[in-house]
Amino acid sequence: MKILYIHQYFKTPEEGGSIRSYYLAKGLIDAGHEVTMITAHNGPYEVKKINGIEVHYLSVPYDNSFGFAQRLWSFWSFVKRAKKEAKGLSKHDLAYVMTTPLTTGFIATHLKKELNLPYYFEVGDLWPEAPVQMGVIKNKWLKKWLYSLEKRFYFEAEKVIALSPAIRNYIEKVSPNTRVYVIPNMADCSFFEAEYSVGDFSDNNKFQITYCGAIGKANHLENFIEAAKQCREAQLPVHFNMIGYGSEMKRLKASAKRLQNVSFYPHSSKQCVKNLLDKSDAVYVSFKDVKVLGTGSPNKFFDSLAAGKLTIINFDGWIKNLVDKNKCGFHHNPYSRSAFVRKLKVFLESPELLVKYQRNARKLAELYYDKDIQVTKLLKILNNEYKFEVTDSEVYILTA
Repeated sequence: MKILYIHQYFKTPEEGGSIRSYYLAKGLIDAGHEVTMITAHNGPYEVKKINGIEVHYLSVPYDNSFGFAQRLWSFWSFVKRAKKEAKGLSKHDLAYVMTTPLTTGFIATHLKKELNLPYYFEVGDLWPEAPVQMGVIKNKWLKKWLYSLEKRFYFEAEKVIALSPAIRNYIEKVSPNTRVYVIPNMADCSFFEAEYSVGDFSDNNKFQITYCGAIGKANHLENFIEAAKQCREAQLPVHFNMIGYGSEMKRLKASAKRLQNVSFYPHSSKQCVKNLLDKSDAVYVSFKDVKVLGTGSPNKFFDSLAAGKLTIINFDGWIKNLVDKNKCGFHHNPYSRSAFVRKLKVFLESPELLVKYQRNARKLAELYYDKDIQVTKLLKILNNEYKFEVTDSEVYILTA
């Protein structure tokens, strides 16, 4: 099958960031399919062959620091140029179109109408629900129009791939006749190596907590800096690391200027992230206190599982349920002055318990979230195999 894959933010392992699309596209190729990727970057137009994937890079600048108007310009520019690029390609059998942003749905429906190309629509974040709940989109007519578009994009899709059970539940309410499948983000268990060692923590052997990923308003990493302040005040042997990029980095560095227990690292390759996680004991996953953000499928959570790290989160939702049920981390209330230190102390004082939770994390990754498992799910969906062999535990995960 010839598959046209649309993802505005396609990344490779060398580039770092979210590389889900790379894994899925590579898995499709390994299974005998042909994949053409249309994406965007800040450089000139070019076409590359990357491990069998024919990647068409459109010159559409985008940066996390862009304001609302700049982002809209980038989204619409990609829609316009991707339509034109697709028209000049040879005939494909299926389009696989990924959000965000929601505007990629215009590409999907165009391909269906003009090129008679059916499409799968992958939904990683709920648009426009997320920007509406965050207060970015306030105009009632704009909201009404965007919600109608969202429903149309789901309805027109051959199938919808949701990245979490919560997203699937939402889509099924919005568009009851749409066939929705869950393929969450993935843990690269062959890349990350989980190592466990029991030892006491001290000023010479500090407990390392790492945040890796986007550093934007939705991540609300003030919580991370506040946790560092609380650990310093409690005189705990804990060090905090932040690696990534985004509009909030400069401000967060300023707020942590006097903290000796916080280090910042620039956005880098997946290998650099691995090197940092190898030295870490825990991974911090953070979102702003906005309900819709708890429906997502954050890459950093699955990297934490694969690397066998204690996972610390500060938001509610299906991820919290997963962490609690599988005893691989803990949730803390960011509005409490004592919750973080109190919960972390349990693991500082019991290294054996820490290792137990870390092993649970890796086991969860291997059983349900390894990238090969997720690629297999996509291949079964392509082949119209409706019956997935799952255990009772995975049924819980998929329906939570």
